[in-house]
Amino acid sequence: MLVIEKINLTMSYVNPVNKSFCLEQMCASNYHKLLKLMPELLVLKEAALGVALNNTPLHITVIENTPYTMMIELNHCFTQSNDEHFEPAMKIRLYLDAQLAEVMSDQAHSSIAVAFKDKGLSKDIMNYKWQLNYFLQKWLDHCLKKDYQFSVMADAAALICS
Repeated sequence: MLVIEKINLTMSYVNPVNKSFCLEQMCASNYHKLLKLMPELLVLKEAALGVALNNTPLHITVIENTPYTMMIELNHCFTQSNDEHFEPAMKIRLYLDAQLAEVMSDQAHSSIAVAFKDKGLSKDIMNYKWQLNYFLQKWLDHCLKKDYQFSVMADAAALICS
């Protein structure tokens, strides 16, 4: 969890001039990183478990699947005193036709619609989206370096911490 805290500290220091353009590029990059992490992602029906030597299991669960979008939850499963803790538990919408992956929420941040009732706060909304998607980018880089191998699970309820 130290990696997550370190990344959260660095997020505030990255502030591109054209954040909207950079956010789109980041979402495209995250889409391709997700497919590199799990090449079978687009045909996944329920869930998959990723394992890497001496690392926390990585879970991918399909929440919703439509012809043009897919919503997944990506998380690590930590076990502490016989309790399972899923973190960072990111809900990610994949736009299949545009090849983009956008974080919709995580365990610490609610969805944009809940967080910002006033749609006039566009700068704040952009910063919020930037934080979530920047974190995903760094987390995916970390997971790719660890060389996770995925097994498709027939039943999403069968996913347990190892």
